[in-house]
Amino acid sequence: MTFVTTPGRVNLIGEWIDFNGGTVLPMALPQSVQLELHANGGQQDRIQSEQFADHIDFDISAPAASHWSDYVRGALQYARAQGWLTGGQDVSLKSTIPVGAGLSSSAATIVAALKASSGDLVCVDPVSIAHAAKAVENEFIGVPCGIMDQMAVAIGTNGNVLALDTRDCSYEIIPVPTDWTIAVVHSGIGRALADGRYKTRREECLKAADALNVSYLCEANLEAAQALPEALGKRARHVISEGHRSLRAIDALKSGDRQTFGLLMQESHTSLRDDFEVSVPEMDAMVRDAVELGADGARMTGAGFGGCFVCLIAVDRAEAWWPKLQARHPGMKRIA
Repeated sequence: MTFVTTPGRVNLIGEWIDFNGGTVLPMALPQSVQLELHANGGQQDRIQSEQFADHIDFDISAPAASHWSDYVRGALQYARAQGWLTGGQDVSLKSTIPVGAGLSSSAATIVAALKASSGDLVCVDPVSIAHAAKAVENEFIGVPCGIMDQMAVAIGTNGNVLALDTRDCSYEIIPVPTDWTIAVVHSGIGRALADGRYKTRREECLKAADALNVSYLCEANLEAAQALPEALGKRARHVISEGHRSLRAIDALKSGDRQTFGLLMQESHTSLRDDFEVSVPEMDAMVRDAVELGADGARMTGAGFGGCFVCLIAVDRAEAWWPKLQARHPGMKRIA
């Protein structure tokens, strides 16, 4: 039997630019997926999770079924194709990462299954696992995501930010300053990526990059983007400006400049709301109130349309700040 634990992640800044050649700043969370795996000697994968009432048996070569077990089964099929596993597997899952919250529960599940499947193979390093997990999500699940989530949960550690260049997957691990509190809050608004909105935004970015004749949209300049049709121009404006913000945020993080980092978070949320159009009014109000009540910065995190937002607060203000914010929005829940 193999047992693996993989964390969730929150992205501090650098949203919607991981497939656009940008630098992103995700951070591992205490919440995690715990996965146990062992061979069952048959030709079916048997998967159960404490988060769901049902358990599922599938033929080892069955296609995706729009079921929560797809994330595990896709990873197992990938592992068998690589020769890491043979035959059916029994898999048991426990998770403290909220589903559909934008905290990479899906990436954590896939990475955990791949790590368990690869066992002690020294040739399978965390970066290779991350790329394999992206392939599973793109090809088996059908979500055209970038590489950020998989790298964040495969490599990330608590208390550190992963500054990841998504063009070549080079990265730097930067500690969070000791006087910073990073608060992750679930808005209470559900979200899903399989409803087509993620795919639409991604396609808009790729069309904008093609129109601007650049390999990655983050490489374009804002002046050129003004000539694009309205929707593509707005998407490009967000991506290009977000790429610049994330690089400035690295300097602020390293120098401990909480005020600048917070302002960059607020600019990021405004851009996601107005130019990328992936926020919702209820979350906009929560983000606005979080700052009004004492946070240095706040922004939606993840693909948007609901889910979580992330806040930056001074350690000595965090304890008094949270009850005030929760009183204004009783439906929200603090995750970290």
